[in-house]
Amino acid sequence: MRETHLNRRAIIAAALMCGAAVAGQAMVPTKRLAVLRGPFKLEDLVPSSFANWRVDDRSVSGIVDPQTAALLDKIYSQQLSRVYVDDAGRRIMLSIAYGADQADDDVQLHYPEVCYPAQGFRVKGNRLDKITVPQGTIRVRRLETQFSDSRFEPVTYWTIVGDQQSLSGWDRKISEIRHGLRGEIVDGLLFRVSSLDRDYANGFRTQDEFIRALVLTLTPAARRQLVGLA
Repeated sequence: MRETHLNRRAIIAAALMCGAAVAGQAMVPTKRLAVLRGPFKLEDLVPSSFANWRVDDRSVSGIVDPQTAALLDKIYSQQLSRVYVDDAGRRIMLSIAYGADQADDDVQLHYPEVCYPAQGFRVKGNRLDKITVPQGTIRVRRLETQFSDSRFEPVTYWTIVGDQQSLSGWDRKISEIRHGLRGEIVDGLLFRVSSLDRDYANGFRTQDEFIRALVLTLTPAARRQLVGLA
């Protein structure tokens, strides 16, 4: 009798273990959000001219050593770097990096407050801020960076993980869980603008002007992917 009872408990335990394994497997994301989005090119999403801004093909946004370039190619599926100039001669450096798979720690987005010091910059200021556009609010991070005594570079950036703005580990985790419940593997995008200006406040004002003008020209699909706004 006791043996029968033990066998029954063993069968129940085995059944529960199998059920947990099946449930766990069902919760493992298998659909890549990047695939569900369909193919796209960053250079097609971002216009080369808008408002009074246009791409300045004579300028370069910076020199990246081969080792850094190789690392960036490993991390990101696509990258776009441009320098824009307006009618007054003001220049904005635009950098967008897209990673198709954010589930792997080795290929997750690399943030400017980490990358800039790695290239010899000092980060003198680091704060959260917001930019208001007709479609909503863009949550951004502002960095005041300096290289030696000659290059003063205010930086504004934001990231999109899955389909929402993300500026913290908590934001990222929420997005991963929400998409994971739908069986989706999140992608990620980092959108950065910077300029050369000893007056950081003035630099940020120019960047905001550039960002607002750009967002107004984006298609709804491009705006959702690049800004996280409908």
